[in-house]
Amino acid sequence: MTDYTPVPEDRFSFGVWTVGWQGADVFGPGTRPPMPADRAVRKLAEIGAYGVNFHDNDVFAFDAAPAERRAKIGAFCKALEETGLVVTTATTNLFSHPVFKDGAFTANDRDVRRFALRKVMDNLDLAAELGARTYVCWGGREGAESGAAKDVRAALDRYKEAFDVLGAYVADQGYDLRFAIEPKPNEPRGDILLPTIGHALAFIQTLERPGDVGLNPEVGHEEMAGLNYAHGLAQALWQGKLFHIDLNGQHGPRYDQDLRFGAGNARGAFWVVDLIEHSDYDGPIHFDFKPPRTEDDEGVWESAAACMRNWLILREKVRAFRADPAVRDALAEAKLDELARPTLAEGEDWRDVRDASPDIEALSARRTAFEHLDQLALEHLYGVR
Repeated sequence: MTDYTPVPEDRFSFGVWTVGWQGADVFGPGTRPPMPADRAVRKLAEIGAYGVNFHDNDVFAFDAAPAERRAKIGAFCKALEETGLVVTTATTNLFSHPVFKDGAFTANDRDVRRFALRKVMDNLDLAAELGARTYVCWGGREGAESGAAKDVRAALDRYKEAFDVLGAYVADQGYDLRFAIEPKPNEPRGDILLPTIGHALAFIQTLERPGDVGLNPEVGHEEMAGLNYAHGLAQALWQGKLFHIDLNGQHGPRYDQDLRFGAGNARGAFWVVDLIEHSDYDGPIHFDFKPPRTEDDEGVWESAAACMRNWLILREKVRAFRADPAVRDALAEAKLDELARPTLAEGEDWRDVRDASPDIEALSARRTAFEHLDQLALEHLYGVR
């Protein structure tokens, strides 16, 4: 039987907020007690995780006094040191406190925007101190529920301004940090700015330091919009902008379910693993899920361990799929290798194809073998090959 035990080389990481989620939702309070960040670190180490991501307020409360803040950070750092877990990424909570009810970087109120920048800079200092290399930015409150409440063009000006200011801060401080925007179409706001991978990629090109800003796409967020997550990752890779990934499970365009990875769209998860396995992505394999509120503490760690196990199971299936001689034959029949050949040969220009006259009837009748190829993939996924 295959051993699906994670090892550090797998680069599995979790957010403190994932396993620390108390199970609260809009219909009821939490079903689990609060979890200190240092306990989350120790338990993640026990189940084989490699790294951890954190919001500032995962470690200390929003209104923590300086002494309490130092004590909480000290306990967090001690747990990291004793377990060997790596801080892969960090982020700032700009969505929980009522002050951010109309957003942070794009709030209509200028004082809120200035406070948000200061809050992020404070946590950038801590992130750099702890060795994080990527800083995730999720603008969950940057949006609106009504058309008149937000001038979107002005809001995008302010969004750009925030990234330019923070980019300058990181550069001036000499931090080895880059930013990763996490798109989401809606929830908690009715309509969130930069809702998809495509929107975020276009936005990045307007920044003063576009090379220092990339993406952190999430399974559930893209699938909420009815989009193909693996295709989105592929475009981000193609544009050199895949800085981080958030993995979970989702059943189509509904609320953000944050299921454990592999528990939603299993077919989509198979192609995500296949893509990452055959790419140059070298960042964390990061799980941003939430243990259901039905679970007790033991269930929290079972579901976290299952995220890693499901990745390893799918990785084994992906590798078997790619090594299958029948798959290789089907790929050849599908002419996939031909797609990698430029349409114009070296030295050719539009003149060489202006009067192209292939045998249209023969091309129309040619077998693609796509259904056969897809069935082979499903049979590997189903475990019958």
